[in-house]
Amino acid sequence: MHDDLSSIASLLRARYKQRLPSRLDELAGPEHGLMELPLHIAWSGLRVLDLDLPRQRMSLYRTVLAEGMRDDLCRFLNRDILLELWPVLHRLIGRAVKDVWEEAFPGLRP
Repeated sequence: MHDDLSSIASLLRARYKQRLPSRLDELAGPEHGLMELPLHIAWSGLRVLDLDLPRQRMSLYRTVLAEGMRDDLCRFLNRDILLELWPVLHRLIGRAVKDVWEEAFPGLRP
C-alpha cells in the first residue's frame, strides 16, 4: 500500500510540474476586480470571485493552483499576489502542489 501511495504522489507531482510557468513573472493575472473561472477549473461552487475580498482571492488562488493548466495559471494568477498569499496559501493547498511550486521557485519557501 505504501508503494501505491508513493506512486500516486509521484504522479501528482509530475502533473503539477508540467503545468508550472517557467518564471513567476509569467503570472500576469489581474490584481483587482471580478474573475470568472472556466468550468474546467471550477466545476462546482463559486465561479465568479472578487479579488478585492480576501477570502475569495484566497479561494481563487487555491482553486487555480490545484486545477488550472499552465495558461490558466498565467492568466488568473498574479505574481505579486501569489507572493503575498503564499505564507498562508502554502498551508491550504495540497502537498504535491506546494512541494512542486516551492522546488521550482525556492523564494516561495517560508
